[in-house]
Amino acid sequence: MSEPLDAFTAVFHRPSGITHLLVSPAHEILAAMGEDALTVAALHARLAASFDLDAEPGALAARLDELVAAGLVEML
Repeated sequence: MSEPLDAFTAVFHRPSGITHLLVSPAHEILAAMGEDALTVAALHARLAASFDLDAEPGALAARLDELVAAGLVEML
């Protein structure tokens, strides 16, 4: 569950009961992922369809690492 709050997006993580305040591009990444299990390259391609992205997916991988650390994304 998420709710926009000015420059932030509040995301409630049901399993932990914690509400996270995210800034762009974290919310956009989560929205692009949806419930799908994606590789970094597939997620990058999905985001590139809607946003102007760098050709290098390394920045996206760094943002994903942050979302993993927060417990919002799980790497398989």
